[in-house]
Amino acid sequence: MRKKVVLAYSGGLDTTVIIPWLKENYDYDVIAVCIDVGQGKETDGLEQKAISTGAVKYYLEEVREEFVKDYVFPTLKAGAKYEGKYLLGTSIARPLIAKKLVEVAKKEGATAICHGATGKGNDQIRFELTIKALAPHLEIIAPWRIWDIKSREDAVKYLEDRNIPVPVKKDDSYSRDRNLWHLSHEGLELEDPSKEPIYDRLLKLSSPPEKAPDKPEYVEIEFEKGIPIKLNGKTLSPVALVAELNEIAGRNGVGIIDILENRFVGMKSRGVYETPAGTVLYEAIEQLEHMCLDRQTFAFKQIMSVKFAELAYSGEWETPLREGLSAFVDKIHETTTGTVKLKLYKGNIIPAGVTSPYSLYNESIASFTTGELYSHKDAEGFINLFGLPLKVRALMKESLEG
Repeated sequence: MRKKVVLAYSGGLDTTVIIPWLKENYDYDVIAVCIDVGQGKETDGLEQKAISTGAVKYYLEEVREEFVKDYVFPTLKAGAKYEGKYLLGTSIARPLIAKKLVEVAKKEGATAICHGATGKGNDQIRFELTIKALAPHLEIIAPWRIWDIKSREDAVKYLEDRNIPVPVKKDDSYSRDRNLWHLSHEGLELEDPSKEPIYDRLLKLSSPPEKAPDKPEYVEIEFEKGIPIKLNGKTLSPVALVAELNEIAGRNGVGIIDILENRFVGMKSRGVYETPAGTVLYEAIEQLEHMCLDRQTFAFKQIMSVKFAELAYSGEWETPLREGLSAFVDKIHETTTGTVKLKLYKGNIIPAGVTSPYSLYNESIASFTTGELYSHKDAEGFINLFGLPLKVRALMKESLEG
């Protein structure tokens, strides 16, 4: 009986090459598995394409709801941004994709899982760490670390030599990754940091800010325990809320970043990311946190956010530390409930009001017309005690100088 290999299949350039390559170099039956995390029309026609290029079976696993609920929202609640900018759209999808590949491999009795991640990138780590955590017995095949193909041009030639249709245009062969949360772009002019991105041909989810409407648009988002549940007064499912907010924020030029990031494998790479809904939701939940979290909790959450982002970026989702950080986030967001209003205008997000039944803002205390809860006289004793170490140190210096 022939062994089986499960291939993470997208129908893009790399995985289109991998099916015939596996057949030529391994005596395995190839099972192509596409995990739908919100690629949209990219999944259309993939079954015929996979079978026609040599796969014996094709799976389409629709996991958008699971993606948003179990990966996107926990990352949002954590406030995790890699290197202060990247909202981790690709990073958090990879563990879920790997999890589903493992499930299919177990169901089919496969001995190996194959992925199309390059040997220079982060995705190989994200896929393989998750596979090791969930199914350490499975073999992992990573063609980019084995084959003689060195570039996307080589991959195109490989397909042309075998009369297999090439799934990209040579003048638009950006390396893209799309899901419900974001769209990433790498390659072509982006590989030269001195060049400005050609947004007119690059962007797919967003309008360039200068071409966004001249009139601002307001959005209102209601959260319950850190989870967005309503958009502009409508109760929506997680998938529907993100999809609709992507449309609204995208047309207003919100959520485009151009970053020269540090890959986990040790090199810098440049990418342009579109995350319209995510950018708005990150701003909205932070506005609510400022109202509902005390100073110490908010400060520690900012520290934790950096570590959470590092874990997500480096593929360490299935780890006790990440799970522990998520438990901490769930705890502190038990009172992060309320409504946030924002104004979107040409790439900008402008706060326009926030309300919460758990607000820690007390107008009686904060107002210049102080109420009974706060006495100006109390400040003197507080400052004397708080400043006592400074005063003692100054007295010591004076005595030495004297």
